[in-house]
Amino acid sequence: MTTRTVTKYVVAALGALVSTVALAADLDVDLVIKDHRFQPAEIRVPAGKKIKLAIDNQDATAEEFESHELNREKVIPANSKASIFIGPLAPGKYPFYGEFHEKTAQGVVIAE
Repeated sequence: MTTRTVTKYVVAALGALVSTVALAADLDVDLVIKDHRFQPAEIRVPAGKKIKLAIDNQDATAEEFESHELNREKVIPANSKASIFIGPLAPGKYPFYGEFHEKTAQGVVIAE
């Protein structure tokens, strides 16, 4: 292999690494769905940070995480886990709900 070829591979590998690191969240937050409710129902996060919501649906039925303010929706099958990335967020309140159990599955992300 020539030095030029090795350099191309190294540059490509570093680019892939930087892309992977850029996707990482600044903060991981656990969110549980149990008895058709989000626990905790209120999540406080720092403004300006990328957040990974690690959602654990412990119910025997699917739930859809829905938030117009966060521009996110995702179905989480029964007894499974999913991740949703949000942010960075400006200071404020960002409500979310479970579309399949909207009367009970309510929550809010508060960015401070």
